[in-house]
Amino acid sequence: MISMASGGKISRVVAARMSPGEDILKGLERICAENHINNGFILSGMGSMAKVAFYDPVALPDKKAGYGYSEPILMEGPLELLSMTGMICHNTEGECLLHVHFTFSDQKGNAYGGHVIEGCKVLLTTDILIGEIEGLEMGREYDPDLEVYIFGPKNIEKK
Repeated sequence: MISMASGGKISRVVAARMSPGEDILKGLERICAENHINNGFILSGMGSMAKVAFYDPVALPDKKAGYGYSEPILMEGPLELLSMTGMICHNTEGECLLHVHFTFSDQKGNAYGGHVIEGCKVLLTTDILIGEIEGLEMGREYDPDLEVYIFGPKNIEKK
């Protein structure tokens, strides 16, 4: 099964720089709140990290689907944020729900990545471009069968 919507367009781009010590996820939430964005995506994200916190998928036999997210994976920096991508969605109450992934490397060039959670701190700078989408609903709801939040895009009806 594929859930799909089409016809949306990028209505604006917000560029932001996060300073040392800023929490990436909380910073993204604040940027979205201050700019009233709840339908969008991260066009680009790069910079340096003092520490990171993330999840990766693992087998969880006690879950209905047999899989879920790991315990938080924590790493200390300095680390290079190579790429960040994600969707800016919302639930049925209109609350912002971010789904963000990143790739980063350590001082030896070893690359890692996963699902961003709170606890990722900027080292020197992190630069982000966010695209706001017009004409699509970027919904995200909890799926009781998979036991995770899933993306549910919908077309916005034109009046």
